Amino acid sequence: MDLEIGKSLDTSKRDSWKTALLLAYQSLGVVYGDLSTSPLYVYKSTFAEDIQHSETNEEIYGVLSFVFWTLTLVPLFKYVFVVLRADDNGEGGTFALYSLICRHAKVSLLPNRQVADEALSTYKLEQHPEKKSSSGVKQYLEKHKVLHTALLILVLLGTCMVIGDGVLTPAISVFSAVSGLELSMSKEHHQYAVIPITCFILVCLFALQHYGTHRVGFFFAPIVLTWLLCISSLGLYNIIHWNPHVYQALSPYYMFKFLKKTRKGGWMSLGGILLCITGSEAMFADLGHFSYSAIQTAFTFLVYPALILAYMGQAAYLSQHHHTSYQISFYVSVPESVRWPVLIIAILASVVGSQAIISGTFSIINQSQSLSCFPRVKVIHTSDKIHGQIYIPEINWVLMILCIAVTIGFRDTKHMGNASGLAVMTVMLVTTCLTSLVIILCWHKPPIVALLFLLFFGSIELLYFSASLTKFTEGAWLPILLALFLMTIMFVWHYATIKKYEFDLHNKVSLDWLLALGPSLGIARVPGIGLVFTDLTSGIPANFSRFVTNLPAFHRVLVFVCVKSVPVPFVPPAERYLVGRVGPAAHRSYRCIVRYGYRDVHQDVDSFESELVSKLADFIRYDWYQSQNRPHAEDDVVSHSNESTSECRLAVIGTVAFSGIPAYEIEDSMQPASVSVGFSTVESVTDVIEMESVRAVERRVRFAIDDDSESDVRADMELQLRDELQDLLAAQEAGTAFILGHSHVRAKQGSSILKRLAINFGYNFLRRNCRGPDVALKVPPVSLLEVGMVYVV
Repeated sequence: MDLEIGKSLDTSKRDSWKTALLLAYQSLGVVYGDLSTSPLYVYKSTFAEDIQHSETNEEIYGVLSFVFWTLTLVPLFKYVFVVLRADDNGEGGTFALYSLICRHAKVSLLPNRQVADEALSTYKLEQHPEKKSSSGVKQYLEKHKVLHTALLILVLLGTCMVIGDGVLTPAISVFSAVSGLELSMSKEHHQYAVIPITCFILVCLFALQHYGTHRVGFFFAPIVLTWLLCISSLGLYNIIHWNPHVYQALSPYYMFKFLKKTRKGGWMSLGGILLCITGSEAMFADLGHFSYSAIQTAFTFLVYPALILAYMGQAAYLSQHHHTSYQISFYVSVPESVRWPVLIIAILASVVGSQAIISGTFSIINQSQSLSCFPRVKVIHTSDKIHGQIYIPEINWVLMILCIAVTIGFRDTKHMGNASGLAVMTVMLVTTCLTSLVIILCWHKPPIVALLFLLFFGSIELLYFSASLTKFTEGAWLPILLALFLMTIMFVWHYATIKKYEFDLHNKVSLDWLLALGPSLGIARVPGIGLVFTDLTSGIPANFSRFVTNLPAFHRVLVFVCVKSVPVPFVPPAERYLVGRVGPAAHRSYRCIVRYGYRDVHQDVDSFESELVSKLADFIRYDWYQSQNRPHAEDDVVSHSNESTSECRLAVIGTVAFSGIPAYEIEDSMQPASVSVGFSTVESVTDVIEMESVRAVERRVRFAIDDDSESDVRADMELQLRDELQDLLAAQEAGTAFILGHSHVRAKQGSSILKRLAINFGYNFLRRNCRGPDVALKVPPVSLLEVGMVYVV
């Protein structure tokens, strides 16, 4: 028996290792395309103008030493061993860090958080014991609202620089690969060939985006693997053939010697050296597609050694060739007999690296939308099997135009490298700052540990960042300009969205007003389902009262729908719908809160209407069965019929199959708290989580009843259940209307000039020129009813 257990454990270990190795292989094409193509332009950018390659080799040895230690400290030590562990349910990136911080401390600016959200299976918190020092930092952050805004601005800065990198990386990667033609063509000809060929490849790359990465993804890993083997083999050949002692340059002594000799020029050349770590952020950003062990294995045992050999090989060649007839470049160190095959592989690898950053840009813009930090754009899910693969048409074409403009405008690796370097270092600095907060708030480590992490890696990145800033007039202005433009758009959109929510919150209508609507006031109930979309998670929105005022009728079945984002990467489909009643059962009014994570694609079902109706039917069954099985059911029938002072509890309705009367175990609580109710059916076992109404629970007088009257009550309840389900089915057959607010936002009188500009012109311009909420929610045009609303904020 023990032998069998041992064998099964060995088999599971082998399978896990096989899976990790397979994922490590697949990660090559998605994660390391950008990082692996950096040898194409690092030395060329470094020796552009600031320093010269002399016969003493002190410059090339110093640059090699800087490249080696930068690759070792930042991607290997910082990302692989520390940052990759700061995952959010397996997801990585800037928003994952922000989400972790928001869950452990109340620093989010989004105001629609609920107690029920914390019951999500993906809303897990770190279980480390909280120390006084970490709780002190947490209280300080929560107390000062200015820090909440500063944290959001920091996240938006990182986001904008990632988008900027999405413009610059394809341009510099493809341009550097194609520039290898200069060694096979005359100077007059290659000047007129490199730019058109680069632009043609970029147009083809962006034109193919709508097919999705999964269609050509199986080519990616073999291309990058071939490229890594190619550059490592060339590096090994150059080391053995030209300078076997080049390994001595790995000593940190050569860094100090380099800076001592070159002084200011050497410091400014760091803007080129830092390009060796472009693409490192992808290891963390793409963590959700793979696993920690897969990314760690691929980088440590393949990518890192291949890159070190490539840079050492180039340095070995250059150390014996001080007077080359061509400018220093990667292709100079490639033997002429294999130059054309290497050129083709380099172009393919640069396309793969560009593809990865473009997909990452789509993903981060989708996440920005979930935080209400980006105007609505159309998000297309390109793969039925792989969840995270999306395509955004508007962003794709804007990126293509900007990439071609950068290529034609700069025309050289130096300016593109300066721009790309600044964007890369800004993203890394943001990641370092956010990880420091995660170490304190989520891992509950002493603040001194976070401070040491921040000072050590932050000082390295600040050194490179300062060198990049000196190249402001030589290309580094571009990412700064792009970031300022994008941050203005994102902050204005986020600010106006919050102000609109606050306006809705202060102007919502009481439930008594809704229940009083009837024939006595000239209000008619018409057949069908009315889906009223609102940002509110409780109360009746003002746009519905305006709708009833202008059109004195509303539908027989009324559903207030709130589509909201939760600070988790994914919400499981079984936990997505939070459903409850609005008023008594006879009113046929409900509330449905549809929850999405920041990596979820909204409205990913074929028919939102059908899905919603099925969840309502499940809720109705659950609610009546709950009343039927509760002691003193007669009182519950009365409460179902007469309760009108508050909204009922909300329940999470997942994939539940009701095949009879389930048995419930209910924890009664007089406090507003979450209540878990477990029940099993023939087909599935699901948890139903309820959220008590925020109002106080009123005490009711209950009377004992005999068995005969109890059976009568049960029969009466089953009759009412059938009636309610029949009303829902009849309403669905009559048709569904989607009632959305068509808003115009205006700043209050007496507001500052800046606020008036941001709201009256900035936000309204963006609102008019972005996708409407009906497109984002996939509302059929024939079923749309828009209610005009003026928001004075």
